[in-house]
Amino acid sequence: MRIRHLPETLVNRIAAGEVIERPAAAVKELVENAIDAGATRIDIDIRDGGKSLIRIADNGHGMNAQELSAALDRHATSKLPGDDLLNIQYLGFRGEALPSIAAVSRLRLASRAADADDAWEITVEAGDKGQVVPAAQPSGTVVEVRDLFYATPARLKFLKTDRAEYAAVKDTVSRLAMASPHIAFTLSHNGASSLNLPSTSAHDRLAALLGRDFGDNSLPVNADRDGVILSGFAGLPTASRGTAQYQFLFVNGRPVRDRLFTGAVRGAYADVLAGDRHAALVLFLTVPAEDVDVNVHPAKAEVRFRDSAHVRGLIVGALKHTLHQGGLRTASTLSTFALDTLAQSPANHNPPPQPAPSFVQTGFQDRSFAPYTAQATAYAPQAYAEPITPPAADQFPLGAARAQIHENYIIAQTPDGMVIVDQHAAHERLVYERFKAQMAENGIARQGLLSPEIIELGDGAASSLMDYAPELSRLGLDIEPFGAGAVAVRSLPALLGSRVDIGGLIRDLADELAERDSTQGLEERLNHVLATMACHGSVRSGRRLNVDEMNALLRQMEQTPHAGQCNHGRPTWVAMKLADIEKLFGRR
Repeated sequence: MRIRHLPETLVNRIAAGEVIERPAAAVKELVENAIDAGATRIDIDIRDGGKSLIRIADNGHGMNAQELSAALDRHATSKLPGDDLLNIQYLGFRGEALPSIAAVSRLRLASRAADADDAWEITVEAGDKGQVVPAAQPSGTVVEVRDLFYATPARLKFLKTDRAEYAAVKDTVSRLAMASPHIAFTLSHNGASSLNLPSTSAHDRLAALLGRDFGDNSLPVNADRDGVILSGFAGLPTASRGTAQYQFLFVNGRPVRDRLFTGAVRGAYADVLAGDRHAALVLFLTVPAEDVDVNVHPAKAEVRFRDSAHVRGLIVGALKHTLHQGGLRTASTLSTFALDTLAQSPANHNPPPQPAPSFVQTGFQDRSFAPYTAQATAYAPQAYAEPITPPAADQFPLGAARAQIHENYIIAQTPDGMVIVDQHAAHERLVYERFKAQMAENGIARQGLLSPEIIELGDGAASSLMDYAPELSRLGLDIEPFGAGAVAVRSLPALLGSRVDIGGLIRDLADELAERDSTQGLEERLNHVLATMACHGSVRSGRRLNVDEMNALLRQMEQTPHAGQCNHGRPTWVAMKLADIEKLFGRR
């Protein structure tokens, strides 16, 4: 069999298999062309999930008759003026999209240049290009794609349902709209409007696409390092999601998928999210064109950075700084959920008999334990002292403590409502942050045990735990082997106090370290260990606090990074506005 050149139409159909795998891919390529053309409005209309019709109209700079015909030739483009693949300034640049789409569909292309009096159109059927003829067309371009993949029935068979293909198109348009808030977008499916996005700010565009909750519970991100600029919005840890589908990265305006980005986000949120939760965020990365390769994937969905470590460091550092700045905030959705739950409680029936109420601590001193202090977590008996005058509610962000209910929840009064604090979750964060501060300064202070504590773990767990003995020693926890399947604990971090359950702590650490990914960095592994120790060293549920201790806890929260959530990503406090509370009782 002799080598031969394939016909141009067949070459284009093969290219379509790589670039245009479904209607959403065709929409992506055509909308990117409209963005590159300087459009300020893009209207998209599809039928049957894009299988029978894709129509995209824009008000960009348009094309003349010669350009209209050339645009349908393979590798014809206006987006590489200097033939430099290392300096790509546009979303599309290879000149494959239009000829590939035209090779597998019935395509009509009409356009009028912005400075021209005449408009032109051309039709293509399965790659067979017609003549350019005059048309009635305002400035800009209209592309109509009918019967996508009719010329390649095999590909048509593998498309999903109309509903699934429409969902993919909507997701594609939404991602492109996120990166271009200055452009107005509309999307309709089978005649019904799906998206109507006017030109607006980046924040308002994201709120329109991701929901008002994201807009209300996200923090602005802005960072610049050595010519690489990062901007966008990062969701609060307490507004996390169950999957990573709400994480979006744009590189030079191009929506991309990148494992480096996923790892950087995980590292930045490691201290404030549970392992099964995912942050919601949208980040825009601007990189010099010569420092990023956008041509490593047929659909341009992936990129490669010249200095990936620099980019990862910028993302992690910027996100950590942003989360630190907004550390006391919690998601407003938590308050909404709480109020909705209260509102659903029936108010027109007699309440059932209640047992004796749990202890409610108010403004008097409980002599059974010592006041909470920032320096220690242990509670030793102390002499009785008259309580100090409680602070006014308007003096502090978290208000003034008024009561403790169910030996775990602190009720604080604020100028415009109240705050409910989970004392265990809050104190867990405080202890954890103090552990980290000690690590950064002089190392964690340790307290030797009068006699070693022997903990039985089993051969496998004990051996695995001893592998981490040097790292644990840096954290103030000294262990050594003690026969088969056991370890001896000789010292503990001083912050844990004397009431910690040493056996429970060691077993939890063994389980934690066994589940850790061996590829994680040392700092991330150490932080997980610190979080586990902080959980054991914090004020437990069921511990009664007096008003001085409660206020001391609130003041420490206001001064502690990431105090809005515990080490597991759970909220430490929820606010309720007085106006919303009054609505529950029909007062407004």
